[in-house]
Amino acid sequence: MTEGRNPFQKLFRAFSGEKPAVEPAEPVEELEPSNRDIRQAKFQIGQVVRHRMFPFRGVIFDVDPTYSNSEDWYNSIPEEVRPHRDQPYYHLFAENEKTHYIAYVSEQNLLVDTNPDPVEHPEIPEFFDFRNGEYELKQRISN
Repeated sequence: MTEGRNPFQKLFRAFSGEKPAVEPAEPVEELEPSNRDIRQAKFQIGQVVRHRMFPFRGVIFDVDPTYSNSEDWYNSIPEEVRPHRDQPYYHLFAENEKTHYIAYVSEQNLLVDTNPDPVEHPEIPEFFDFRNGEYELKQRISN
């Protein structure tokens, strides 16, 4: 995330009833890097996903239409596995066998998680309700 950007900004907008910046869409075919346009997100806020290569899963709480983290973070990824920037990137309430954390993951490295167990990240209940095996944004409470 870039400095000064609140990672929960889009989540709070969605929670308050504002339209999210990125709408979910049907999956699109992978294009060659020189022919890619910014595309719609394949996954949506509240969806449970898992990483394609690493053993963690999480609930999406924010989506960036393209890479929006620091140059240092991007350059720290080994070049041979570094994802391209012009794809959606997802903020996750993530967990693995040992801990809970916030993850920032490219779309190409995510898969739909079919594990029916809820994700146990401690921040999830503040923003989502778990109903019928799905995470739904909590309804805005108005006075």
